[in-house]
Amino acid sequence: MGILKPDVSLTVALATGAVVWGIYSNALPTLPDVRVGKPHDTDVDGARKAATWTAAGVVGTISLIAKDANVFIVGGGMVIAADWWFRHANAKNPMVAGVTPSGATTALQDQSPDTTFMSGIS
Repeated sequence: MGILKPDVSLTVALATGAVVWGIYSNALPTLPDVRVGKPHDTDVDGARKAATWTAAGVVGTISLIAKDANVFIVGGGMVIAADWWFRHANAKNPMVAGVTPSGATTALQDQSPDTTFMSGIS
């Protein structure tokens, strides 16, 4: 059991989750920008890794200072969720409307191109 009262414990845990999201928000572009960018961007991946380590360190430090498991559970869960969201967004290929496996040689072309402009050509 932690040394914090339940209501304070929940407040500190939620504040820790907000700090984690703030770290990701400041370290990376917005999630929609990552989704529409090129897949497996090494700059985004490097920033994501730095944000993950920074957030994990902050969560660990706050948890040790607070001596409360709730802070660690909520903060750690937020680190895992934010990391997964940005990993998935970085793997998304907007040209094929799906996730491209890392290292795959998928052409960056539209799978269903709009050919209405060619309708008058015979």
